[in-house]
Amino acid sequence: MNTIGKITVLPKLPPAIARLEELAYNLWWSWETSAQDLYARLDPALWEAVNHNPVKMLRSVRQDRLDAAAADPEYLQAYERVLSAFDAYMDPHADTWFRREFPDRQDQVIAYFSAEFGLHEALPIYSGGLGILSGDHCKAASDLGLPFIGVGFLYPQGYFTQRIDAEGRQQAEYEKIDFAEVPAVPARDPQGNEVLVQVELPGRRVFAKVWRIQVGRIPIFLMDTDVENNAPQDRELSARLYGGDREMRISQEVVLGIGGVRAVRALGYAPAVWHMNEGHSAFLGLERVREMVQGQKLSFDEAVEAVRADTLFTTHTPVPAGNDAFAFDLVEKFFSHYWGQLGIDRNRFMDFARQELPWGPQYSMTVLALRLSGFHNGVSRLHGHVSRRMWRFLWPGTPTEQVPIGHITNGVHTKTWLVQELKDLYLRYLGEGWQEQVQDPALWEAVDQIPDQELWAVHQQRKEQLIQLVRDRLQQQMVRHGEGTRRMDLAGQVLNPNALTIGFARRFATYKRATLIFRDIERLKRLLHDPERPIQIIFSGKAHPADEPGKALIQQIYQLSQQPEFQGKIIFLENYDINIARHLISGVDLWLNNPRRPHEASGTSGQKAALSGVPNFSVLDGWWVEGYDGTNGWAIGEEREYKDQETQDEADALSLYSTLENEIIPLFYDRGADGVPHGWVQKMKNAIRTCAPRFSMRRMVIDYVTQYYLPAAEKHVAFTADGCALARELAAWKARMRQIWPSLQLQAWLEGNSELRIGDGVTVEARLRPRDMAGTDVVVEAVYGEPNEEGDWRAPQVLPLEPVGSEGDALCFRGRLVPDSSGQFVLGVRARPHHPQLVHPYEMGLNLWAG
Repeated sequence: MNTIGKITVLPKLPPAIARLEELAYNLWWSWETSAQDLYARLDPALWEAVNHNPVKMLRSVRQDRLDAAAADPEYLQAYERVLSAFDAYMDPHADTWFRREFPDRQDQVIAYFSAEFGLHEALPIYSGGLGILSGDHCKAASDLGLPFIGVGFLYPQGYFTQRIDAEGRQQAEYEKIDFAEVPAVPARDPQGNEVLVQVELPGRRVFAKVWRIQVGRIPIFLMDTDVENNAPQDRELSARLYGGDREMRISQEVVLGIGGVRAVRALGYAPAVWHMNEGHSAFLGLERVREMVQGQKLSFDEAVEAVRADTLFTTHTPVPAGNDAFAFDLVEKFFSHYWGQLGIDRNRFMDFARQELPWGPQYSMTVLALRLSGFHNGVSRLHGHVSRRMWRFLWPGTPTEQVPIGHITNGVHTKTWLVQELKDLYLRYLGEGWQEQVQDPALWEAVDQIPDQELWAVHQQRKEQLIQLVRDRLQQQMVRHGEGTRRMDLAGQVLNPNALTIGFARRFATYKRATLIFRDIERLKRLLHDPERPIQIIFSGKAHPADEPGKALIQQIYQLSQQPEFQGKIIFLENYDINIARHLISGVDLWLNNPRRPHEASGTSGQKAALSGVPNFSVLDGWWVEGYDGTNGWAIGEEREYKDQETQDEADALSLYSTLENEIIPLFYDRGADGVPHGWVQKMKNAIRTCAPRFSMRRMVIDYVTQYYLPAAEKHVAFTADGCALARELAAWKARMRQIWPSLQLQAWLEGNSELRIGDGVTVEARLRPRDMAGTDVVVEAVYGEPNEEGDWRAPQVLPLEPVGSEGDALCFRGRLVPDSSGQFVLGVRARPHHPQLVHPYEMGLNLWAG
């Protein structure tokens, strides 16, 4: 046939339901089930086929379905209710938490940079926990009414679709995202022009188009280099999340950090706070320094002080290998044109982010982020401690627990992760407005009032939905593998809704030990096939495409699941995403997590499970160390370290089997006359009551506001006033302190008996020479506490010594130490620089200890 082109004809929304399109472009719908239902009711099968994407749905649905909905009074009533709730939420004068608490901070914008944002399965631009956390962070920022923007990448090919072949090998498939079919629109500057930013890469300029995704009240701006201005290789630069070699990685991070700052400026924002979520975006600090050196004529050191003052860095990685670092020659290739614009030379530039590693010095993105931020935090209490230990070399002579890295434990966005059946149940017993108070522990006490039968019935309903999803997905997989009718029928019958069902779903990395439960195969077989008390396990998760050991774990589990003795009892569910996660965390009976302690920074999947009434069975690592109280789940192993990984794996496996056999399985199968396992249901209630408020994203973001965002915004105001006068002053003061410090000498001694009774005291004396330093520039203090195994303090306490004049060429200090507990303590005396505008008292890492 002869053709002259193609045309696309799209359905037209009737006026009565015309705002379905507006709603589709605001991801508010992603946590409001009633909004999703508006699209699902148009065509339930199509809603599943488009992976719950309302934009694609409206482009694909038949016109007669839209016309029927527009004429259906019941549908129109639901439509009006949803749009009314949406309008109330989006009202610019809405009574939000932030507006109530901080009415004078409405214009102090927080810019949040992350390499990935996990918002919904319809936008596959996330790989795992970091992205999910970023997405939840933005949703809670919207709920709370923060002046907040997100900045990242819009990966045209997203993260890969995982397919498991007939041999159990992970196959990564990439499909280009059609931007016409996702809730993203071109971002525009204040004059209405589409935003295109550029950065310099070796020998060329690279351009990035900026897209806008609206998440409730807040926008996320995502960059895409697949534009005509770029060479073919640069159009692929942002194509895939975490793809390519080291040169691709540093190119992406240049675009994210430097290009991200330029995008923020082009969009008309002047943030008061900059938040780097992991080190991928650390180059943003360099770009802000460059702006100040070039535009405000600050020196490099002065600009660093101004940037540090309002910048927060959150680290997520508790192992050195997980922190991005680049060889110096690669960094030189990318930045040889750049360090001159900072007013420094090559050596200063390299040393600023230098980390000595066994294979030589590297340019560490984490070191760069720590040096360019005044506020730093880990993502759980234990991870904060691990991070202080990992990075203490940047603050030499500082006791580990005084290294200026704090922690805020991760949480989850309740509205996103709680299924509608549980939302309805909680509404009945927690009362109206409960979703606006999820961080309040008192609210959740009412969970105990839920009748066991009701909670168990809802759980069984979700379990049956999970089992149906698993069967459908396995049958689709069987078709792809070319299997016949018999195998298809078997796949349609897997899983027993009455058996104890364990879920294990996360990124497949070796330290997460996905196969730990297979360590004693025969013992596991007995548990799986117990005729009275059987168990079954569902696994899901992706390995990084370059992680061969991780992919080998997936293959091992899949191949075991195909063996006759494990068939139907062990399931590997391919292509783990937000949709599968939502089914798993509410449908399994027990959530399993067994990383090698202390390698789990936080983890949030178990928090989602606990919110849904699924108890955790986990190693005491990450968030579970804080969450576990003995009544709300079970612990694997002990809070201790082992001489080697083999010993640790053996000990944890023995604990896992023993706890399953002696505690978990008996409790689950201990049924009352009504068929309800009342002891188990009490465990479920305890999990909800204790974990839901403490590990909510609402609590987490409020912690970020009070502990970091507000102090950083205050520093921003102070350090940018009067042409950054305070930054200039502090930089000069620090330079003077570093020059003076090597010449100082400190002596200290105790006056009195060193063996005391509680209530007795001892006098601490100190002399600091020479005395040509202002007494206000230095603090002398006694540091004391119990020693730890590393020759440090376990929990150091500090007693400031008071200046008491001078003696000859020395400044004199004295203090009275009265310990309030018994034990054996070690005591030291140190001097450190002091300035009222330091972000953290120990930030300079200058400690002079008395010999």
